[in-house]
Amino acid sequence: MFHLACQGGEDAFHLAMKNSSGTETLGRIREALEAAVRAVSSFVPGAIKVHHTSDRGPVTEADSVVNQVLRQVLVRDGEGWLSEESVDDLQRLEKHRVWVVDPIDGTREFVAGIPEWCVSVGLVENGRAIAGGICNPTTGETFLGSLETGITYNGKRVWTSKKRDLAGAVVLASRTEFERGDWECFQHTHLVIRPVGSVAYKLALVAAGLADATWTLSPKNEWDIAAGVALVEAACGVVRGLANSSLAFNKKSVNFSGFQACGPHLREELTSLIQRHSEVYASAAFISAGSDQKRR
Repeated sequence: MFHLACQGGEDAFHLAMKNSSGTETLGRIREALEAAVRAVSSFVPGAIKVHHTSDRGPVTEADSVVNQVLRQVLVRDGEGWLSEESVDDLQRLEKHRVWVVDPIDGTREFVAGIPEWCVSVGLVENGRAIAGGICNPTTGETFLGSLETGITYNGKRVWTSKKRDLAGAVVLASRTEFERGDWECFQHTHLVIRPVGSVAYKLALVAAGLADATWTLSPKNEWDIAAGVALVEAACGVVRGLANSSLAFNKKSVNFSGFQACGPHLREELTSLIQRHSEVYASAAFISAGSDQKRR
């Protein structure tokens, strides 16, 4: 069953915006994103010191500053917090509502000065991503929405792609995955594959109908995708795990093996494509791991 924002088009959208208690949540997300943009404006993408960690990749001072700003604006009494830049407090598991954020998603792009990074804010309620906001400060794009209200792109109501088959579909691939060859098995299809940095930004573009689909066969964390999942589903799209399962949030383990996201009409064809190629990917990864072991 579709949620309210997908049941009645523009009329349902305006009714939801007028009456929904979710408007307060969206107001808080908007305020947090605006504060984050002001905070990050003092840093210059492409000219910032970076610290490389063994478990999380590159980290900058901007990540920490934006994290503090977001937490200050967003969290209210009784709400939990999960962020890539905070020590995980497992008391969040006892909370009904939890903010799941990535202060700067696409840090590699931020450090390199590539305009494909964003601030990502998701709200999870009872394990489901129900609202989100994603802002790309470099391009001036803001995606904001909830399951009650639908989503807006720079203030304009938008939906996911209405495309009905994958032939010619614009698919956003992870720039990192693309460069290391993970997408070679898809390049002989009829897809139009475009490498993009931040995973949250890719999901936001799909939610706004600016691309038809995105997926990854690589593990992701809750903070990578919570906001984007909320936005895609709020825009009447579909996000599923690689085994075509629904995604549950605020778990003790914050990892997902991968996901797929698209407009509603592409779900069956995309699921079939992913399942065929994920077996090939898994076999290649296994062989590669074995080769690494032999070289050691």
